[in-house]
Amino acid sequence: MTIDGTRRDHSSNANSAMVEEDLVWFEIERLPSRNRPYFALFNHNVVAASDHVDGVDDHIEKNIGKVVDVRKLSRSRRELILKIASATNEQDNYEILSAIKQRLDRVGLDIPKVEVRFENLTIKAKVQIGTRALPTLINYYRDAIELILRNLKIFKPRRSTLTILKDVSGLVRPKRMTLLLGPPSSGKSTLLKALAGKLESNLKKSGDVTYNGHTLDEFCVQTSSAYISQTDDHIAELTVRETLDYAAQFQGASDGFAGFMEDLARLEKEKGIRPSPEIDAFMKAYSVGGAEHSLATEYILMVLGLEACSDTIVGNDMIRGVSGGQRKRLTTGEMIVGPRKTLFMDEISTGLDSSTTYQIVKCMRNFVHLMEGTVLMALLQPAPETFDLFDDIILLSEGHMVYQGPRENVVEFFESLGFKLPPRKGIADFLQEVTSKKDQAQYWVDNSRPYEFLSVQEISDAFKNSNYGNHVISNLSVPYDKTKSHPSSLSKDKFAVSKWELFKTCFAREALLMKRNSFVYAFRACQVAAVAFVTCTMFLHTRFNHTDVANGNLDLACLFLGLMHITFNGYSELSIMIYRLPVFYKQRDNHFHPAWAWSIPNWIMRVPYSALEAIVWSCVVYYTVGFAPETGRFFRFMFLLFTMHLMALSLFQLMAAIVQDMVIANTVCSACLLILFLMGGFVLPKAMVEPWWIWAYWASPFTYAQIALSVNEFSSNRWMKKFVLGGDTLGHSILRSHSFPTRNHWYWLGVAVLIAYAILFNSLVTLALAYLNPLKKAQPVVPLDMEEDDGIAVGDKPPESVKTEVSQKGMILSFEPLSMTFHNVNYFVDMPKEMVDSSGKRLQLLSNVSGVFSPGVLTALVGTSGAGKTTLMDVLAGRKTGGYIEGDIRISGHPKEQKTFARISGYVEQNDIHSPQLTVEESLLFSSRLRLPKDIDTASKNEFVEEVMRLVELDTLRNALVGLPGSSGLSTEQRKRLTIAVELVANPSIIFMDEPTSGLDARAAAIVMRTVRNTVDTGRTVVCTIHQPSIDIFEAFDELLLMKLGGQLIYGGKLGLHSQIMIDYFQMIDGIPPIADGYNPAAWVLEVTSKAFEERVGQDFADIYRNSNQFREIEAQIKQLSVPPADFGPLKFSSTFAQDSLSQLRLCLWKQNLVYWRNPQYNSVRFLFSVFSAVVIGSVFWNIGSKRDTPQDLSAIMGALFASCLFLGVSNAASVQPVISIERTVYYREKAAGMYSSFSYAAAQGLIEIPYIALQSILYCVVTFFMMDYERTIEKFLLYLLFMFLSFSYFTFYGIMAVGLTPNVHVAAIVSSAFYSIWNLLSGFFIPIPKIPGWWIWFYYLCPLSWSLRGIITSQLGDLEDHIVGPDFNGTIKEYIEENLGYKSGMVGVSAVVLIAFSVLFFTVYGISIRILNFQKR
Repeated sequence: MTIDGTRRDHSSNANSAMVEEDLVWFEIERLPSRNRPYFALFNHNVVAASDHVDGVDDHIEKNIGKVVDVRKLSRSRRELILKIASATNEQDNYEILSAIKQRLDRVGLDIPKVEVRFENLTIKAKVQIGTRALPTLINYYRDAIELILRNLKIFKPRRSTLTILKDVSGLVRPKRMTLLLGPPSSGKSTLLKALAGKLESNLKKSGDVTYNGHTLDEFCVQTSSAYISQTDDHIAELTVRETLDYAAQFQGASDGFAGFMEDLARLEKEKGIRPSPEIDAFMKAYSVGGAEHSLATEYILMVLGLEACSDTIVGNDMIRGVSGGQRKRLTTGEMIVGPRKTLFMDEISTGLDSSTTYQIVKCMRNFVHLMEGTVLMALLQPAPETFDLFDDIILLSEGHMVYQGPRENVVEFFESLGFKLPPRKGIADFLQEVTSKKDQAQYWVDNSRPYEFLSVQEISDAFKNSNYGNHVISNLSVPYDKTKSHPSSLSKDKFAVSKWELFKTCFAREALLMKRNSFVYAFRACQVAAVAFVTCTMFLHTRFNHTDVANGNLDLACLFLGLMHITFNGYSELSIMIYRLPVFYKQRDNHFHPAWAWSIPNWIMRVPYSALEAIVWSCVVYYTVGFAPETGRFFRFMFLLFTMHLMALSLFQLMAAIVQDMVIANTVCSACLLILFLMGGFVLPKAMVEPWWIWAYWASPFTYAQIALSVNEFSSNRWMKKFVLGGDTLGHSILRSHSFPTRNHWYWLGVAVLIAYAILFNSLVTLALAYLNPLKKAQPVVPLDMEEDDGIAVGDKPPESVKTEVSQKGMILSFEPLSMTFHNVNYFVDMPKEMVDSSGKRLQLLSNVSGVFSPGVLTALVGTSGAGKTTLMDVLAGRKTGGYIEGDIRISGHPKEQKTFARISGYVEQNDIHSPQLTVEESLLFSSRLRLPKDIDTASKNEFVEEVMRLVELDTLRNALVGLPGSSGLSTEQRKRLTIAVELVANPSIIFMDEPTSGLDARAAAIVMRTVRNTVDTGRTVVCTIHQPSIDIFEAFDELLLMKLGGQLIYGGKLGLHSQIMIDYFQMIDGIPPIADGYNPAAWVLEVTSKAFEERVGQDFADIYRNSNQFREIEAQIKQLSVPPADFGPLKFSSTFAQDSLSQLRLCLWKQNLVYWRNPQYNSVRFLFSVFSAVVIGSVFWNIGSKRDTPQDLSAIMGALFASCLFLGVSNAASVQPVISIERTVYYREKAAGMYSSFSYAAAQGLIEIPYIALQSILYCVVTFFMMDYERTIEKFLLYLLFMFLSFSYFTFYGIMAVGLTPNVHVAAIVSSAFYSIWNLLSGFFIPIPKIPGWWIWFYYLCPLSWSLRGIITSQLGDLEDHIVGPDFNGTIKEYIEENLGYKSGMVGVSAVVLIAFSVLFFTVYGISIRILNFQKR
C-alpha cells in the first residue's frame, strides 16, 4: 500500500513537472519572433529563482525559474550550460554533437558539407644552389643587381627548379577523417596550403582545386576553409580566453548554428517536436552573435583541454605565459572556433603528449562524423591509437602521391609490393620509413625475388595502377553535382560579420592592449618628464634675458629640441609595430578583418598617448624656460606638440608596415629623420638651402612645426619691441634671420599640415597593410652536396684521413665513463604574490626525487605535461638560474661541482638554438675546437667532427646553412640532429637531452633515436625526457623514471624486454587494467597513472612506489654508487675552460667573422645607408666648407657635422641591437656549456665590428669631405675620418651595451632613445659651452657626442685665421670657436683619446653585463 502510494506520488510529481515544462514552452513560443531565439528553458537547479529575465512574463518564472536569456549569461552560466549539455566532465564532445545531430535529423535538416578535390596538382619553386645560395655580402649585392636587371627586362638570372608536388590528384571527403603522412620535405605543408588557397606567390602552381565542384575563384576560400599553420603567432598580452573570444567575434562563430536555428524552430513547431532543453539552450547560447564572451569559446576550451590556462596570458619569449603545447593548441582553437567546417591542419600535435593529441583528434573525429566536417590533418608521430581514429590516409613522399584510400587497406597495398609490417611496429612509423632508401630494406619479405630499392616514383606508379589508385581516379572522373551543394556550404562574403562589428571588435582589443601595456606608456611618460626636466634646467629663464637676439636663438634651439625629442620618442613604436605584424598578417590573410579595421583603432588609441606626452613636456618645459606667458600661446604650443607626435607615430608605423624587418626599418627611419632634421629650417635656414633641395624643405613636417612654434613664440608682445638694427621688431628680426615667415596664420597652417601628414601616413599604413604581403621566407637552399635520394643525399667526400671504416660505436676519442646519483632532490621557486597563501611563499616543483644514471644505460624521463621532467634535468645539469635546490647530487661518488661538471657533460636543449649564418660543419668545428682539451691536435679534432657527423647522419649536409627555424636552412629534424651533434663533439661522459624527438615525424624521430642509441653504446651516460614516444622509440630505452604532477617519482628502474618489467609493476596495483595486445606501453602507462585514474583507483602512486621493491633497489644502488671507487678521485681540471683565453678569442672571432659576412640585412644596409646619408648631407651642404664668411656659415658647418655624428651614430646603435639580441640567445647556450669566457665572447663581438665600421667611415668620409669642400689637406681628411670612425664606434658599442643591460630589444630601444635625447641636448650644438649652466657642465663632459663635435670642429676649423663678421662678433674663425663655442685649441688629441675611452667603457660594460646578468629565466 505504501509502495503503491509512493509510486503514485512520484508519477504525480513527474506529470506535474511535465505540465509545467509544457506551459513554459508554450509561453516561450508566444514570444515575439524577434525575442524567441534568445530565450531558452533550462533546469531549475541551474537558474536561481531570484533572477528575473527581462521580456518574459512574470508568471513563467515565478514557479520554477527555468527561463534564461542567452544574451545575458555570465561566465559561470555559460560553463554550466556547456557542462550539462555535454553530459561529461571529460574532454569529449561526442554527447553534445550527437544530440545536436539527432535534433537536426528529427526535422530532416541537411547540414552543409564540402568535398575538396585536387587534380594534376604540381607546385614548383625557383631556387639557388651551392655557395650561390649563401647570404654573403657579395651574393646580396649580386641578387640586388639581378633584381634590377630582371625588372628592366635586361637580364634573366638562371635558377634551378625544385618541384615540390608532382602531379598529385585526390579528394578529401566530408564525414571522413583524413590523415596526411609523409617524411620531411615530402610536400605536406605545400599541399595543405594549396588546398586552402594560401600558397606563396613565388610558387608556380598548375592543376585544379575545387570545393563541391567550384573553383577557388568562384567563392571566398578564406572564409570557407581554414589552414592551421605550424607557427604559433599570437598577441602575447592577451589571455587564452581573450584570444579565442576575439577570434570568435571576427569569424562570426555564432553563425555555426544561427544559420539554421530559425528553420529548425519552425520545423519543430510544425511537427510538434520539443527539443532537449539543455541542447536547445546550448544551441541558442552558441548562436548569439557580437557578444564579448561567447559559448563558442567555452566549447573550444573544453575540446582542446585549455580550461586550466584559460585566464593565463599567452606570453612569448620575453613574457612568461602558457607552455609551448598550450600555445600550439591555442593556434588550433583560434581557427576552429569559427563556423568553418573545412579544416586543413598542419602538424597540430607538436609539443603535445600522446594522450592530449589523442583527445583532440578524437574530438575532431566526432565533429567530422556527426557534423559532416571535412578535415585533412598532418601529424608527425601519431600513436597507434590516434592513427586508428582516421578513416582515410594520404601518404606523400618526395612530392609524389604514394597512397590515398581507406586506412584499413594501406598495409595491404604495401604488402602487395613485397613489404610487411613487423610486429609491435606502428603503422604510421612503417609508412614513413618504407619509402626511405635507408630504411626500406628491413621491411622486404618477398623471397621470390632479391631486394632492390623501390623508388618513390615506382611506388607511386604502382599505386596509380592498383585498385586503390583506380578507385581515386574513377571518383575524380565523375564531376561533382553542384546542385547538391548546400547554399551555405561555401561563403561568398569576404568577411564573416559586418565591417562595423569588425571595427568595434578591433577597437575593443586595442583598448585592452593599451591597458595591458599601460606600464610601458607610463614609463615613456616618465622618460619624457625626465628629459623635459633636464631641458628646462638647461634653458632656465632666470639665467637669460629673453629680449636679445642671442637668447632668442636659444629659445629657437629649445623649440627645435622639443620637436626632436617628441619625434624621437615615437621611435620605439617601430619595434612594437613590427612585433605585431605577424599576428596581423595571419588574421588578415584568414579574413578576420580588413586592414583599415585594424589600423584606424590602432591610430585612435595612440591619440591619448600623444596627448599625454605633449602635456607632460609642455607643463614641465614651457614656463620654466620662460616662453611667452600668455595662456593661449601655452595651449597652442601643447597642441602643436600633440599633432607633431601623432605625425611621428604615423611615420614610424608606415616605415614598419612597408619594410617589416627590424634592422632595415631602423636604417630607413634614420634616413627619413635625417632629411626631416636637415630640412627643418633650424640647422640650415631656407636661404642657405640649395635649389635642388628646396622641395624637401617645403615637404618636411619639421619645417611647418618649427615655423608654427616660432611664430607662436616670437609674435608675442614681449618680442614686439623695435630692434636696434633696422625698424623691424626684435621677434620678426629673429624669425627673418632664419628665413621663417612672420604672419600669425602660419601657426594654423603648420597645425593643418601636421594633421594632414598624420592622416596621409595613416592612410598609407592602411594601404600598405592591405596590399603588401609579409616578407617572403628565405628561398630553399639546396646544397650542391645533396642529392634527392630520400631528402638526404650523398655529399662531399670526407677527407682521406677519415675514409677508413669505423664501427657503429665509433667515437675515437677516449673519455671517462661516469655515473650520476641524486638522492632526495627538492626544488622550490618563489610564488607569485597573487598566489601566496597560508601554505607558504615557496612553490615546490620537485619532491624527494632519487635515482641513478649509469654509463652505457639510456634512461627515459617520462611524465605528463607539467610533471617536472625538464625541471629535474635542469636541476641535475646545473642549468637553473633561480629557485632553491636541496638534496645530494654526486658524480661517480663525489659531490657534483658545476664548474667541472660543465666540462664533462652535454645538454641538448629542447629549443634548437644555433647561429643561423653558420653551416653544419662550421657549427660543429666551433664547438669541438673550444670544448675538446687543448692537448688534442687540430687534425684529431677535425677527424672526430667527421666521425660525429657520420654518427648523426649529417655528413651529407656539411655545407648546408643552419638558417632560422621555420623559415630557412635546415629542417626541424636536421636541426635537432645538429643540436645533438654540437654536444657530442665535446666528447662528454654524461649527456642530457630535453625532448630530442619533439616536433619530428616518426622517421625523423627514428633517425634521432638511432643517433642517441649509438651514443649510449659508446659507454656514455645519456638521459632523455620524452614526450609522445612510439613503441620503437620507447623500447629503445633501458631504464625509466616516471613522474607525476607535483614533481614526484612513481616509477624508477628497468623497462625490460617489450617494457615487461614496468608493465608487471603497474599491473600488480589493484584497479589497473591490463595492457591490450600491441598497445603502446608508453601511452598505456601515462593513461593508467593519470590524475583522473589515480582518483578512480583511490591510491597515491608515489606512496606505492616508495613502498616498493623497485624503490628499495634504487636506494641500495644509490648507496653503493655514492662511495667513490678507490682509484677514482674527484674531477679536477687545471683551468675552467678547455682552451686558453687567446684561443677562445681567436675562435670566437672566427665565428663572428662568418656571422657578419653572411648577414647582409645588417651590413649591406649599413653601407648603403652610409652612402645615401653621405650623398644627402653632401648635396644639402654643398661646398659649405669653403663658405666661412659669417657666424651663420659656421653654424651651418656645425649642423652638417652634428647631423653626421648623430643620425649615422643612432642608426648604427639601433640596427646592431636586433643582431646582438639574436646572438645573445646562442651565447646563453654556449656559456652554459662552458665553451668560453664572457670576455672572450664580448671581445670578439666588439672586434668584428671594427673593420665594418672602418669601411662605413671611409665610404661616408670620402663622399662628404669633397662634396662639402673642406680644406683639402691629407691631415684634415685623416682627422675627419678618425673622428667619424670613433663616433660611429662608440654609438655602435653603446647599442651593444644597451642590449646587454636590458632583457630584450624593445626595452633597449626605449632606454636608448632617452639617452640620445640627453646627448643631443648636451652636445654643445644647441647650447654652446659658455651658456651651459654650472649644474649641468659635468654632464657635458660625460656626453660622448660633445667630444665628437669638439674633435671634428677643432680639427677642421680650429686653426683657421679667416676673418668673419656677425651681429655680435668681429674676429677670426679660431677666436669665434674659442669665445662662442668654448672649444680651445690643442684639444684634438684629447678628444680622440676621450672618444676611444668611451668605446672601451661601453664595450667593457657590455662584457660585464653578459657575465653577470642572465635574462634567460629557467
